Amino acid sequence: MNTTPNERQQMVDALRGFALLGILVVNIASFASTYYGLGVPDPMALSLADRCASFVRAFVFETKFYLLFSFLFGYSFTLQMRSAERDGKAFVPRMVRRHVGLWVIGVVHAVLLYYGDILTTYAVLGAVLLMLRRRGDVFLACVGIALVLLTSLLWAAVGQMYTHMDMLMATQAAYAEAAAALAAYRATPAMVVVQHLRDLSQTWWITGLVQAPEALAMFFAGFIAGKRGLLAHVEAHRTLLWRMFWWGLAVGLPGALAYAWPTLRLNDPVRDIQGLAVTLLTAPFLAAAYAAGMLLVFQSGRGGRVLVQLLAPAGRMALSNYLLQSLVCAWIFLAYGLRWIGTVGPLATFAVAFAIFAGNLALSRWWMQRFAYGPAEWLLRAFTNLQRPPLRRRRHADQRDSSAEN
Repeated sequence: MNTTPNERQQMVDALRGFALLGILVVNIASFASTYYGLGVPDPMALSLADRCASFVRAFVFETKFYLLFSFLFGYSFTLQMRSAERDGKAFVPRMVRRHVGLWVIGVVHAVLLYYGDILTTYAVLGAVLLMLRRRGDVFLACVGIALVLLTSLLWAAVGQMYTHMDMLMATQAAYAEAAAALAAYRATPAMVVVQHLRDLSQTWWITGLVQAPEALAMFFAGFIAGKRGLLAHVEAHRTLLWRMFWWGLAVGLPGALAYAWPTLRLNDPVRDIQGLAVTLLTAPFLAAAYAAGMLLVFQSGRGGRVLVQLLAPAGRMALSNYLLQSLVCAWIFLAYGLRWIGTVGPLATFAVAFAIFAGNLALSRWWMQRFAYGPAEWLLRAFTNLQRPPLRRRRHADQRDSSAEN
């Protein structure tokens, strides 16, 4: 299958749109329940159907899709480099402003809407990539592998140190913490902000010891792929994609099973930590399988092209959609609106997530037919370049750089 440069870029946008779905499925669980991630049974998730939904979420979605998004962030870094070179502008000041802008957006997002924000982490890790961009591919690959290995070993050691008494004390504290958070999130908008600040003060170290090292490793992988033009010539790498797909499944699925299995056994924090250690090691392989599989599907004929056209607009305004997803979830579940938190189980949460994502797709298609950038992308681009870009789509305008804004 021969593809044009525009079609190849649409595949990358579509892959980013696909990643948005997985991120939403995971993030909405935090909005729907204060018990999520605490290692204790959720009162709304005790039925067989809801436990199966929790298992599917953990097995298929958790710890994988933010890695896919991180890979695409690293890939977009190379697009930014080429864009700055093409425009004849200094790259470093431009990227520093971009990461500062992303960090500010992330702070506002974390305080007002979702304490599990990833944008601030991306802004900091992006600065690390900026400093290391001139290092060789072998160096970056070795550092990425080391980050994954050390993070997995760290949590394996934590799991070994966990005693039965520690588990009992942690369980009691988790129930009290979940009850207090539930009351705050149902109270008033001001209390929502206060609880977000409290949650941020308690979870920042988890981000630093779980998400950040793995995300940085995927930044490096995406950066290397961008430098080598892997996604710019997708059709030339079908053999490689098939190998990534099958090897990714072979290594990643057992780790995903080890991570998801405790959701069926309920209230076993030790197994939770052990499963986390395993999936931290294997999730990058499964994320690679997801990426390779979707790129192969996108090239599979008419059905693949339809899927690309459906997902690509959402991927082109991924930052706006990420923020919009949090805004809608905050209105549905928190004191900003309906206060559904603690009233629906995982199965119903899945339905809500897919309904929101369907809205993302429809709105993104409508928006991108009329405008050159998503609203958040436009704002970030204006701050990055210190000039106001045209928002309205211009006929025959070249949109090659749109994905670089995500």
